[in-house]
Amino acid sequence: MKPAFFEKFSRVVLGRKLDPLSKNSQKSLALTALLAWVGLGADGLSSSCYGPQEAFIALQGHTALALFLALAIGITVFLIALAYNQVIELFPRGGGGYKVASALLGKHTGLVTGCALIMDYTLTIVISVTMAVDTLFSLFPSGWQQHKVPVDAVCIILLIILNLRGMKTSIKVLLPIFIAFVIVHVVFVGYGIFAHGNQMGTVLHDTISQTHSLAASSGIFFVIALFMHAYAMGGGTYTGLEAVSNNVNTLAEPRVRTGKLTMLYMSISLSLMAAGIMLIYMLWHVHANGHQTLNAIVFTKILHGLPFAHGWLLLILCLEVGLLFMSANTGFLGGPAVLANMAVDEWLPHRLRNLSSRLVKQNGIILYGAASLIILFISEGNIAYLVVLYSINVFLAFTLSLFSLVRHWWQQLRKGTKEKVIGKLLLSSAASIVCCVVLCLITINRFFAGGWFALVCLLLVTTLCRLISKHYKRVNNMLKSVDKLLIKPLSPKKTPIVEFDNDNPTAVIMIGKHAGVALHTLIWSLCTFPNYFKNVVFVSIGEIDVERFGVEEKLSELEKNINNNIDYFTEYAQQQGLAVKSVVEYSTNPVEKLEDLVENNLADIHNPIFFASSFVWGKDSWYAQYLHNETAFAFQKRLHQKNLQMIIVPMKVNIEVHKKVTIS
Repeated sequence: MKPAFFEKFSRVVLGRKLDPLSKNSQKSLALTALLAWVGLGADGLSSSCYGPQEAFIALQGHTALALFLALAIGITVFLIALAYNQVIELFPRGGGGYKVASALLGKHTGLVTGCALIMDYTLTIVISVTMAVDTLFSLFPSGWQQHKVPVDAVCIILLIILNLRGMKTSIKVLLPIFIAFVIVHVVFVGYGIFAHGNQMGTVLHDTISQTHSLAASSGIFFVIALFMHAYAMGGGTYTGLEAVSNNVNTLAEPRVRTGKLTMLYMSISLSLMAAGIMLIYMLWHVHANGHQTLNAIVFTKILHGLPFAHGWLLLILCLEVGLLFMSANTGFLGGPAVLANMAVDEWLPHRLRNLSSRLVKQNGIILYGAASLIILFISEGNIAYLVVLYSINVFLAFTLSLFSLVRHWWQQLRKGTKEKVIGKLLLSSAASIVCCVVLCLITINRFFAGGWFALVCLLLVTTLCRLISKHYKRVNNMLKSVDKLLIKPLSPKKTPIVEFDNDNPTAVIMIGKHAGVALHTLIWSLCTFPNYFKNVVFVSIGEIDVERFGVEEKLSELEKNINNNIDYFTEYAQQQGLAVKSVVEYSTNPVEKLEDLVENNLADIHNPIFFASSFVWGKDSWYAQYLHNETAFAFQKRLHQKNLQMIIVPMKVNIEVHKKVTIS
């Protein structure tokens, strides 16, 4: 039992427990379009702080092309957003790029997409926090710079705690920052354009004439190459647009409508902000000076002569810092969802699909936090290197996801389904081509500046996932073989029902997903203690994980399987002349639920001995404990603290070449 102090501390820090079966709990966690825009759109909107800058600098002084670049940025944002609306329609339960690639291009393509998204969200956290702290420390003396990495680490830890309390809590805390950022930037970007609005005609004329002059002197191919290079270098502007499709299952009903509305908010805000910033760079004749961001330079010019100019500049800078922290928070919102979906498909450890008492993906949040801290300390916050890794993984996931849509709509068209299919095919094709071009340009241009390392990391993560999947496949085959070997139809004979006496010796048998394992445990306990037990209690705790939470069909399927197992074991035990009771509960944490059952449902039983099975893993035992929850040992520890006895029955399964199954 946890000490009372730690129980209270956990409740204060993380909040009260939530009931996973309660409609109120599900409703309270669901995000409206506004909250989803804030929580999931911050990553995209924050890219306006650095994406347009990278594109503008890449023009190498040929700022006449900036007007075309601003237009291209706005169109591209809407193009990708509209394409991802198709993902929301096809996969209203979430999963985003990973699910669409897995379902439409095959599980291995889905694996690559999922691994790219894992790295994407990890780097989102590190880059956003590092850039925020770097911006903040630019206000302090140079002697303070040595403390940036420790401050980065503290910020990541605070974000971990905030997200362990729940997605909605973290979003509400950061909501004022997001709204203030949007309002202040819309006002001053709009003012910057309006103040030079009388120059728009001249700017347009100069843009066309200078572009013609550049093409005449350097060639049209040079102009196209320069434009495409700048366009690709500003590719970070489009990151974060996939976050909604990854988390559709967290949205308020009707989810598809809420998701599309959120995407509309995101695309409008990002396109206007990014294109507007690019435009004011051009109108105010901004040039990089080496130590200030272009945003700081242009806003300094815009605010010059206005009342409280320094205060307004400080506010804009602080809001950009706050939005970057929100972008990091998006990594904690979207990343664990990808891990959970991949864990459901057994590419990653099962525990990553578990939910905490606050109904959040606790293990995924902690894993992302740990990975972010490791990358932070290894890279020492080197933004330039991290951005390359980030961009390649983002656009790899974009390309594979959108190409999956192309293949899907092409197949629908070949089947003769032409209504609305041609438009969707053209949209997804255009979006996938754009993303593929950006991916190729970034990889080629930055191959020796981190591109090769991004590909190596992706290969290593993919290989690890394949090894994990191979292990789970072998274990599942073993468990199915055990079920087939042990679970036989019971004889139809009727036996008298024995009355349950709480004073008699009682065997408490834990029943999990596989009935064969539980039957092996029951037979072992009866054979090891012949004629000792007069009672048997079957305990089955249905685990509510990411796959089942809020999904009625999955919950009904779980309930049906549990009831079938209980009925089978009840009849089996009665035929052995035993008195029988059964207890069925549902929880996100089976271990804590068992502790509650012992204190309540089983408190009147005087002589219980608990039994559960555990596999003997053999050669791969050194990593099997990380891939399996080892629930039996957690049960045993809790029960021993209550002076109750629990025996864990070792179970070793051997499958020989000729498919003969033996159990020892």
